[in-house]
Amino acid sequence: MNRANATRMEAACSLLAESERRYLLYLLAETESANLEDFTGQIAAWERDVPVSQVGKDARQLVYVTMVHNHLPRLADYDIIEYDLRSGDVVLAEGFDDIRPLLEQFKQTEEVPELRQRPPL
Repeated sequence: MNRANATRMEAACSLLAESERRYLLYLLAETESANLEDFTGQIAAWERDVPVSQVGKDARQLVYVTMVHNHLPRLADYDIIEYDLRSGDVVLAEGFDDIRPLLEQFKQTEEVPELRQRPPL
């Protein structure tokens, strides 16, 4: 394996090590696009292992803030997603196909049963 491929693989593992980023990518893999407001509740629910209906405003806000200030910029830097903060729209970018197989492996080992039962990416 050459150094460029090794570096790309290390970056992919680092990106997917964070659960909120994986959860976002699981959702986007199914729909290819989403709105930030729409998926923060589902991500917060998976993190807390509760139904979306039990996720409060504070939990949603915390996910929103970490997405905007951390996760979305990191994923965009690696061409995994593209996003527009004004509209809240998030879409998969060309680089997603590079990490799709690794993301599928992560999905099969998630502790959240609902995630493992979802259709393949």
